[in-house]
Amino acid sequence: MSRHSAHPPLETVLAADGTPLAARFHLPAGTARGAVLIVPAMGVGQDYYGDFAHWLAQAGHAVATFDYRGMGRSRRGPLRELQADILDWAALDCSAVLDALAERHPDLPLNWIGHSLGGQILPFCPQHTRLARAVTVGTGSGYWRENTWTLRSYVWWLWYVVVPLALPLCGYFPGRRLRKVGDLPRGVMAQWRRWCLHRDYAVGVEGETARRQFASVTVPIVSLSFTDDEYMSARNTESLHAFYTGARCTLRRIAPGDVGARRIGHFGFFRRRFAETLWRTYLLPALAADGDDRAG
Repeated sequence: MSRHSAHPPLETVLAADGTPLAARFHLPAGTARGAVLIVPAMGVGQDYYGDFAHWLAQAGHAVATFDYRGMGRSRRGPLRELQADILDWAALDCSAVLDALAERHPDLPLNWIGHSLGGQILPFCPQHTRLARAVTVGTGSGYWRENTWTLRSYVWWLWYVVVPLALPLCGYFPGRRLRKVGDLPRGVMAQWRRWCLHRDYAVGVEGETARRQFASVTVPIVSLSFTDDEYMSARNTESLHAFYTGARCTLRRIAPGDVGARRIGHFGFFRRRFAETLWRTYLLPALAADGDDRAG
């Protein structure tokens, strides 16, 4: 696979507040059966999903990838000058790219594939009412006491020591230098910290409005999570999806051995080596299904 084929030219999509966002639109060779928005994890650039998006286009889907404001190829200027939080990423950035995808393919069903954070912020994107279905990958609540036991000491140090010191000192989170998550806008990291310290995650911090937003999602959701995910425990996954009270959720917990692999982890799903196992076996049926009752 050539790099060019996996990475179409960058295009600019304007958010409602005029912020330019970098996006790529992958087109199928023949007639498209659906349109898919890939919504990134925290600190992950859209190019990470390039091979996956290209494969999905070859499988008959029109696919859009993008970077949130301040991230990846959408980053413009010093992060310390950017006023943005996670809700801006959802309400403004996701909405803008989803609208652009829908305008290009007005007759196709719209689908959402959210990786980690990308599955958490679905309710905060007002355009979720336009979706036909959603798939979450490695998505959980992020509440630190429900994280995998090996991660808890690390995130305690992150939330109670590193972040409170770094944000006022630097004006943003210098994750690249600290080798933690990646560079993030101050508002994003501060809000994420508040969410991760609350038992009910975003719902507990943002209040009744957020609870209603989660309940308002009615599209069928398939959750794909992994037994060796170093970040998200099974409890994290169950907690987050329990807030989708108006949606039919199917929770698929996959072990590496189920697909003949030694490891999948939090980021492995999108690697090309899983094309014939995870992608074809689990992802494509999820995009074709209308969902079913909540399952463990």
